[in-house]
Amino acid sequence: MEARFPIMYYYRYVNAEVNCCYKYIMFTYNIVFWLAGLLLIAAGIWAWSEKGVLQNLSQLTQRSAFDPVWLVLLVGGVSFTLGFAGCVGALRENICLLKFFSGLICFIIFLELGVAVLAVLFQSQLRNWLSDFLLANIKAYETDDDLKNLIDSLQQTRSCCGAEGPKDWEQNPYYGCDKPSLKCGVPFSCCVVDPADSVLNTQCGYGVRKLQESEWAEHIYMKGCMAALEDWLPGNLYTLAGAFLVISLLQIVGIYLAKSLISDIQKVRLTY
Repeated sequence: MEARFPIMYYYRYVNAEVNCCYKYIMFTYNIVFWLAGLLLIAAGIWAWSEKGVLQNLSQLTQRSAFDPVWLVLLVGGVSFTLGFAGCVGALRENICLLKFFSGLICFIIFLELGVAVLAVLFQSQLRNWLSDFLLANIKAYETDDDLKNLIDSLQQTRSCCGAEGPKDWEQNPYYGCDKPSLKCGVPFSCCVVDPADSVLNTQCGYGVRKLQESEWAEHIYMKGCMAALEDWLPGNLYTLAGAFLVISLLQIVGIYLAKSLISDIQKVRLTY
C-alpha cells in the first residue's frame, strides 16, 4: 500500500517595513538639534536671570534697543522644535510630526532664499536700515551688558568706531560732550591698540573727541562699522556662500530622511 504524506506548502510573505537605517539616522540627525536647542534656551534664560529680567518682566517692553538674548532664544526655540519633532516622529513613526518637521524646514529654506534675494535687490535700503539699527543700539550701549559686549566685539574685530564714524557716539547719553560722566569720549573698543601693550586700557577713549579731529586717528579708529562691514563682505562672499550651501544641504538631507520615513510608514500601514 502506497504511503501518503501530507504535502506541506511554505509561503513567504513579503511585507513592507520601515527602514531602520533611515529611522535611526533621522533620530541621530535631530538629537543634535534638540540638545543644542535646549542649551541655547537654558543660556538665554540664565542671561535674563542675571540681568534681572525674570524678576521684572516689564523690562522686556521697556527696552528700546536690541537684546541679543532674543536671538539666542529664537534660534534655540526653532532648533528645539525641529529636534523634538524629528526625534519623536522617527522613533514613534508619527507621520504628523515628520510632516511638521519637513514642512518647517521647507519654510526656513524659502525664508533664507527670500532674505538673500531681497538683500541683493534692495542693497541701499538694507544698508540704511542696518545703519539706523546699529546707531539705535549705540545710543543704548550702556543699558545692556550683552548688547555692550556685542558692539565692543564688532568694533574690535572690524577695527571700526560707531555706525558711520566716531561722531555717532555723541548721540549716546553717556558719551555726549554735554555729559559729565564720559564727556566727549568713546568706548575702549574704538581705541587703536598698541601691540606693545600687554594690559588693555579701558579708559583709553575718555575725552578723545575733545582733541582736534585731525588728531583722532592717532588714538581711535576713524572708519565706521558699516563701511568696515562693506569692506569685509566682498572678500568673504565665497565663505558665506559655502556656509549657506552646507546649511542648505543639511536641511535637504533632513527633508529627504523625513519624506523617506513617511513613505515607508504609509506602505506598512497599507499592508495591515
